[in-house]
Amino acid sequence: MVMSTKKFFLYLLIASVAVSALFGIGVLILGDFGEFETRVLLTALIVTTTSILGLACGASLDAREGFVIPIAGVVTAIISAALWMIMLWSRFDPSAEVFVHSVMSATLLAAACALVSLLSLADLDRRFAWARMIGYVAIWTLTAIILWILWADIDPSDSWLARTMGVISIIIGAVTVTTPIFHKLSSTERTVETIDAEIARLRAKIAELEILRNSADQAGKE
Repeated sequence: MVMSTKKFFLYLLIASVAVSALFGIGVLILGDFGEFETRVLLTALIVTTTSILGLACGASLDAREGFVIPIAGVVTAIISAALWMIMLWSRFDPSAEVFVHSVMSATLLAAACALVSLLSLADLDRRFAWARMIGYVAIWTLTAIILWILWADIDPSDSWLARTMGVISIIIGAVTVTTPIFHKLSSTERTVETIDAEIARLRAKIAELEILRNSADQAGKE
């Protein structure tokens, strides 16, 4: 049986949290917290963050609400984790700006893809569809601005740039908070289109379960 993306990152999250907890208990008991212990805890933090980003993208993949963005999110999250690990455990040169910018860019893209994937999970009526579109535009606009600041070495403290980023951030926060509310309101008023879409989704899920059942039967017979 092939493990789903969401389940893989869920197990990874559980493992990273368990390792962090055990290591924290060990440090408290032994009373020794040096450079190596700090790196281990930061490693667990990196794995935990990667797992959360992967869970968001994996949920979108499992719900079949998208493919390109969730896959891009999973790939950039893994790349980001690998780069952070290199920065943490190798003899990193702080003056290597290209590497630092690459780490930050991968992390930013992974976070943007994860948030877009989460917004795509909401089942919104047409009257609320505008909120998701505004969220998509705001997320990618802010991501583009930050990437531009990173690679062009622009001072983000400039008044108009800082204000623009602040306004877009507020919009993203507002859309992120209100989307679950719109989802709840939409679920109480189902149209023929939404019912047909739900039937199609359930049929696809039933077909997937039948394939898994047949595979399990064949494995049991062998």
